[in-house]
Amino acid sequence: MKSLLCGLAALACLVPAAHAQPAPDDPFQWLEDIEAPRSMAWVEGQNARSAKRLEADPRYETFHKEALAIFTAQDRIPQPRFRAGGIDNFWQDGAHVHGIWRHTTTAAYRTASPAWETLLDLDALSKAEGRNWIWKGATCLKPAQALCLVRLSDGGSDAVEVREYDTATRRFVAGGFRFANAKQDVEWLDPNTVIIARPGTPDEVTPSGYAYVVRIVGRDGKATEAFRGQKSDVRAGANVLRGAGGHADGVLAERSPTFFEHEYDLLTPRGALKVALPLKAEFETYVDGQLVFALKQAWNGFGAGALIAYDLKDLGRDPAAAKAQLVFQPGPHQAIQQVDSTRDRLVVDLLEDVKGAVDVYARQNGRWVSHRLALPKDANLTLVDVDDQSDSAFFDAEGFLDPTALWLADAASGAAARVKSLPARFDGSRDLVEQYWATSTDGTKIPYFVVRPKAAKLDGSTPTLMYGYGGFELAKPPVYLPEMGRIWLQRGGAYVIANIRGGGEFGPAWHDAVLREKRQLAFDDFAAVAKDMTARGITSPRRLGIYGRSNGGVLTTVSMTQHPELWNAVVVESPLVDMLRYQKLSAGASWIGEYGDPDVPADRAFIARYSGYQNLKPGVKYPEAYITTNTRDDRVHPGHARKYAAKLEAMGVPYLYYEQTFGGHANDADPELNARRWARHYVYLAQKLMD
Repeated sequence: MKSLLCGLAALACLVPAAHAQPAPDDPFQWLEDIEAPRSMAWVEGQNARSAKRLEADPRYETFHKEALAIFTAQDRIPQPRFRAGGIDNFWQDGAHVHGIWRHTTTAAYRTASPAWETLLDLDALSKAEGRNWIWKGATCLKPAQALCLVRLSDGGSDAVEVREYDTATRRFVAGGFRFANAKQDVEWLDPNTVIIARPGTPDEVTPSGYAYVVRIVGRDGKATEAFRGQKSDVRAGANVLRGAGGHADGVLAERSPTFFEHEYDLLTPRGALKVALPLKAEFETYVDGQLVFALKQAWNGFGAGALIAYDLKDLGRDPAAAKAQLVFQPGPHQAIQQVDSTRDRLVVDLLEDVKGAVDVYARQNGRWVSHRLALPKDANLTLVDVDDQSDSAFFDAEGFLDPTALWLADAASGAAARVKSLPARFDGSRDLVEQYWATSTDGTKIPYFVVRPKAAKLDGSTPTLMYGYGGFELAKPPVYLPEMGRIWLQRGGAYVIANIRGGGEFGPAWHDAVLREKRQLAFDDFAAVAKDMTARGITSPRRLGIYGRSNGGVLTTVSMTQHPELWNAVVVESPLVDMLRYQKLSAGASWIGEYGDPDVPADRAFIARYSGYQNLKPGVKYPEAYITTNTRDDRVHPGHARKYAAKLEAMGVPYLYYEQTFGGHANDADPELNARRWARHYVYLAQKLMD
């Protein structure tokens, strides 16, 4: 569920941009009407003004070329996905802007130059259909995995069209499964049946914009209701429990009353059987007949953060009598990042003091036993994909100065080998990485990473870009960012990640510490890191800039209004800003569990104290912000960014605003436009922090 902000789809076709009665104190609410001529005219004017400033800078074309070379390089690692006994990859470059879905053998993939077979060319499809198709993945019928349910987004929005595709014939199946554009989740039950969560009518939508009714649909189009949540929920869905040979052993239905709360029912011929769990528990995977859940709160003798498992047969016989078994309890310096399963092994991707490790669990004599995979130490490890037909798994290993390397591991034996490496995109030998701890307002120690030139003087003169997120239990460990290294570090800049509370660096408690009325502590953490860096001489307010996107947009706009004296540049991308109306815009109602509900007076009071939009005040000297978003973002409404810019303009405060017209929330669907996006970012940062 944490991916709802960072990955799940929204229902643009059935849910118009939400508009409550105009607030009397909000003269810019008209900008929430996304495609209105008046709104788009305003966007065009803003884009022209910002382009004149940023794209006319002599550095712009250089930055653009450097970024484009990185995003379209032929020697990038083709990210692998196991399918049909081989490897799939989705590839974009200068010749394939929309991209191609392609396949090769596992043996060929391990070579330097695999021979790829094209399965689907999205550039050709977009041209033929007059659409701007963006790839959103495919779900393939096991075990053969020849028939796939392909998800296509027009322009990059979260809402997708689903079509059945035959990878053997390289064609969409005539008369096959096809579901119109919506926020939807669909999975195979068998060759002639799917289970799908999507609105059957415009009314079958939650306030968050998601479906709450799950149906089983056959090839004849006949739909049978399988499960129903409540309209007040965030969403409902279903997880197919797939066992040996790809057989569906069962279906686990899920309803989410809030973003972080879930109830689970096992769907059986006897009806829905409730699974005994606390509300803050998340289904992770199904392996060896076991349903694995992550607990986000202490429950029934298990600590917060624990992985537990239920036996499917026990649940089917008598869910009230079924006993959960502990798989793993993280320690105080550990946090679970990802959980998945191979054929018969459970794979757990961890952080230990914000550094990666991977443990594998198997059932032996009714107990869970583990071993650690032989992957690089002192690196950030990311689970890329697992093969549930074998025990193979791919992992990325990377660091700020260490180019990403792809490792293939055998979950059964624990052996692992590096199969591909990204070439260095910048000279990291001149830089170093340090980890420090700042003290926040309540005494909590906040870790942060600094990447800076070895030769930099500790006199506050180093141009520094600080990134933060601080929400939804999403950790931000070290990552290799080629465009940042090439454009920023190599020109003498420093880069910082502040691991503030709200993230998942130290498990559920690190996140829970700043939920709802405690949110101010996340902003305090961020400011504490800035002050600590200044005290150490790493940088100074004149040379310090901050960047955040999505939930990070809350962080940057609040930081700008609460501490304008701490920074000279503020990049606000795809942001949440108007926190007194966020729940009424796009998928905003999903996140009431994170921020609180502005329609509840007590919640509104604590949100109003920090909301960036409402807390802009006349007469304050604010740093000139660069605000950017995407017209096709149906997750975080572009009205947030628009209104913030418009209010700054009305107050006479300098700012820049740019809105890309397609790409969705990720804003990186097109490598050419993505290169221009980052070129504008870094021109702005260079102007503010280096000049």
